[in-house]
Amino acid sequence: MKPQHLTAKPGEVAERVVAVGDPARARDIAEKFLEDAKLVSENRELLVFTGKYKGVPVSVAVHGIGGPSAAIVFEELRMLGAEYIVRLGTAGSMKKEIDVKDAVVVTGAAHYCGGVLGVYAPNACLPNSPDPWITVKLYEKAREEGLKVHTGPVVSNDAFYAESPDFVEFWTKRGIVAVEMECATLFALGWMRGFKTGALVVIADSLVDPGKKDLLHHEELADVMDKAAKAVLEALVES
Repeated sequence: MKPQHLTAKPGEVAERVVAVGDPARARDIAEKFLEDAKLVSENRELLVFTGKYKGVPVSVAVHGIGGPSAAIVFEELRMLGAEYIVRLGTAGSMKKEIDVKDAVVVTGAAHYCGGVLGVYAPNACLPNSPDPWITVKLYEKAREEGLKVHTGPVVSNDAFYAESPDFVEFWTKRGIVAVEMECATLFALGWMRGFKTGALVVIADSLVDPGKKDLLHHEELADVMDKAAKAVLEALVES
């Protein structure tokens, strides 16, 4: 099938892809870390840059916000040759010991059995775990970069403004450590379509600390996100 949204041509997307939600973050990673980075797709601001990291071809792609947008991008990256897709993004902490600017290596992603994944598998909940070997590499590399690293499952929530104290209580009782919007879609599609996945998220706000409920944005997270980006790139080129 031919991609309908990404305009990159066959051969212009690397086998190894860093997927991010924010176009500014994609530009930043391409400029700071990739050699000979080239913009190969920009339709709908779903940017894709391809270059090399330590001599290994790598792409950085924007997946937008939420599962439906991300599913389109992950499907089309796979059509264009992606074999490994690692999400580098942000999340909201749901545990007091996980502070803003900490990192979480995601070990699984819960979701409500509906939404975009409900269309892929009606009346079923798809498996939502990342590739174990990439996950171990992400943890090792994040530690090497000096990040304060946690591990655990997240919940991928489709409705950003629907979170509430009841939401936090419900999910934390089930072992969830943070909330974001795209990991469940990535992991499920990875198993369905045959590509390997992983995710490293940086905590941008807290749902359990009232003093840290305001979302930190790109500029405020730049220092820690640089370390996280390097960790993801190192894990990808060694996978």
